[in-house]
Amino acid sequence: MAAGAHTCCHNSAQKCGCKRGYYTQYYGDKLELIKEAIAWTESGIWRNGFDKAKPHSSVNLADFYLQYQKNPQQWQALFDYLAKTDLLSIPKGKHKIPGSDLVVSVEDSKNEPLEKRRSESHNKHIDFQYVVKGTERFGVIDHYSSTPNCKYRPDVIHYDYDRRKARFFDSTPGEFFIFFPRDWHIAKVANDTSDQAIRVIVVKVDYVE
Repeated sequence: MAAGAHTCCHNSAQKCGCKRGYYTQYYGDKLELIKEAIAWTESGIWRNGFDKAKPHSSVNLADFYLQYQKNPQQWQALFDYLAKTDLLSIPKGKHKIPGSDLVVSVEDSKNEPLEKRRSESHNKHIDFQYVVKGTERFGVIDHYSSTPNCKYRPDVIHYDYDRRKARFFDSTPGEFFIFFPRDWHIAKVANDTSDQAIRVIVVKVDYVE
């Protein structure tokens, strides 16, 4: 995990002098917080026994750190569940996570061409997404060049965006993604492989102001 990458590009919302767009919450003016967040993430104290995957380099570590401190019960229950559950054999569908009011969605699905996928963001929840089989491509869109194309309805809104400014990342079983409210994202985008079948674990964690 490259500290420089998180500090410059991810935890400062891509605004760090390069002016390439705004893709996540800006923390570039809070360097001590960023350092604390990186050290905390690398320490693994949050894992609660879960060692199958790490945060993808696009995850906003400052948001992860702050939200975990504000809502430890849900995050601890989530990682405990991931550590103790056979995510490949569990039946698809929705399952309650013990010790919390969280629900995990186990989805056997397929990626689709980008033009068939909708961008989205959420104000009240955080999208935790972990692909346990296959490869899922995610897109993250620039705030400056995107505009809502519908009314906000609990808890989602969609956007028109500049495809040229979107950033794309492939998700595999060794990493998980977390999309916070300022992470406007696109899920289940077709990747460059011949196999678009995936199994993905999705959990909506409460976002705490």
